[in-house]
Amino acid sequence: MEASRTSIRRILSATLLAACVSYTVQAAEPAQVSDGMLTGSNGMTLYTFDRDAEGSGKSACNGPCATNWPPLLVMEGETAGADYSVVMRDDGGKQWAYKGKPLYFWSKDQKPGDKTGDGLNGVWRVAQP
Repeated sequence: MEASRTSIRRILSATLLAACVSYTVQAAEPAQVSDGMLTGSNGMTLYTFDRDAEGSGKSACNGPCATNWPPLLVMEGETAGADYSVVMRDDGGKQWAYKGKPLYFWSKDQKPGDKTGDGLNGVWRVAQP
């Protein structure tokens, strides 16, 4: 009887292990679509910068620019996929890009849905899907 219980435990353990190995978690996209624009997980509007060269793999907004236009940063363990890629920042950080264009927040937006940075200086645009 004890041998039978041991066998059942081994089978159950192997089944559970196989189920855990085959289970994968789909990473959430770094931005969501809200009212026809891309927003961060906090609901705040995301922007693109015309001076960023699409597909260059880096951001042109660094230093004081990044203080006003904080980048949408890649967190540890997040990986790119679909329309999202990762660009390198001058400070060594990683930033999300949508279709090759780095994504930024605007420090003057106060609440979700604000888009006060759209068209600023003729080079900032609300990011759209």
